[in-house]
Amino acid sequence: MSKIKPKECQNVEFKCVWKDEFLKWICGFANAQGAVMYFGVDDNHEVVGLENSKKLLEDIPNKIVNYLGLVVDVNLNEQDGVEYIELIINPSNVPISFKGKYYYRSGATMQELNGTSLQQFIMKKMGKSWDDISNENATLDDIDREAINYFLRKGIDANRIPEDERNASVKDVLTSLHLMDENGRLKNAALLLFGKDPLKFFTSVRFKIGRFGVDEADLLIQDVIEGNIIQMADRVMDVLKAKYLTSPVRFDGMQRKEELEVPVEALREILYNSIAHKDYTGPDIQMHVYNDHVEIWNEGELPEGYDETILYGKHSSKPRNRNIADTMFKAGFIDTWGRGYKKIHDGFEKVGLPMPKVESHCGGTLVTFQRGYDVISGRKIVPSDVPSLSPVQLTERQQKICELIRKNPQVSASEMSLVLSVVVKTVKRDLSAMQKKGVLLREGNTSAGHWVILIKE
Repeated sequence: MSKIKPKECQNVEFKCVWKDEFLKWICGFANAQGAVMYFGVDDNHEVVGLENSKKLLEDIPNKIVNYLGLVVDVNLNEQDGVEYIELIINPSNVPISFKGKYYYRSGATMQELNGTSLQQFIMKKMGKSWDDISNENATLDDIDREAINYFLRKGIDANRIPEDERNASVKDVLTSLHLMDENGRLKNAALLLFGKDPLKFFTSVRFKIGRFGVDEADLLIQDVIEGNIIQMADRVMDVLKAKYLTSPVRFDGMQRKEELEVPVEALREILYNSIAHKDYTGPDIQMHVYNDHVEIWNEGELPEGYDETILYGKHSSKPRNRNIADTMFKAGFIDTWGRGYKKIHDGFEKVGLPMPKVESHCGGTLVTFQRGYDVISGRKIVPSDVPSLSPVQLTERQQKICELIRKNPQVSASEMSLVLSVVVKTVKRDLSAMQKKGVLLREGNTSAGHWVILIKE
């Protein structure tokens, strides 16, 4: 037997015989990136020949047309007197079904699409995204005028919206953003971006933040941010600054400075990405804050073929929610040239922090970055392996302070003084000593912050 040289293609399949069940494969290839299939050729590219090859040359294209509605190139070839069939499948611009089911070839697997994945696939083939769907139950009364005003202010400040549109009507703004259909109905994107109560229409428009101790089972405090997504990043940043991240005081000469432990603009870029590119048919955005790092996860994996290396390099923008991304661009929040991760890279590099790690995880996108600050030097520290201090290294009163904090991380010094029957000054002295020993960490501001115990029980 002699070998053939297959055509160069992303997907090439070799089959010794023809079976009608391969119509499902052809359906999956047409819905994906196309393929070249060889029949009468084994996996080693050796021609084994086909029985009734002349008849199959007629039957195969007829079956493909009848079952799939596709016209493909079917060629009868010969190698050293042995015949085989070459089938060239081009990617289809419209969804293709086989016996009422939709298949998609991803990697080495053939997947049957259904539910949300089918809906997203069909919309993608039609050149639409989920946020482009019109909502039958919403009216202009469901839009928050203040959210519109916020958007206009931000867009004008970013020089992406003309000044003379500052007082534009709600309807004019939504129409100019293509957030209303030809019948005047609001699209999903309009309700997500500017809705008075997006949760009235969608179940996963929340940003959950949790502060964890030594592991995920050790939840200390949590917050849930709700409301429209055009203002969500601001609300998240306010809560992070007040309760979850530190802003150590340092002096530049005589000037007092309080800078967040991670670069603010880079953090905003991460937040905007998670909000703009989230799959809003899935779970809420989740942010886990640990002693040494932060994790932000949103439903919706990275674009096909994209990974961390590509994101930090030069690449094109592939937004999941086109209307949302376009609106956030006009507000000055995100870029349409794929430069967002370049800004993140530059922000973290400027302050000497490791680059955030970006990966597809559990059906979504996970961004992980290190945290922590050396208050004296202003340089990054990574307390990823905090030593376990024995209780005997703490005074009896300090041990009781730890117990109070474990029960209520937001307990104040004055509340501790009442329980311990000592003056507030004594408690503050103990708290300061415990921070210097690496036992405690104070996060957030004085009024809304909380204590974190950095040692295991």
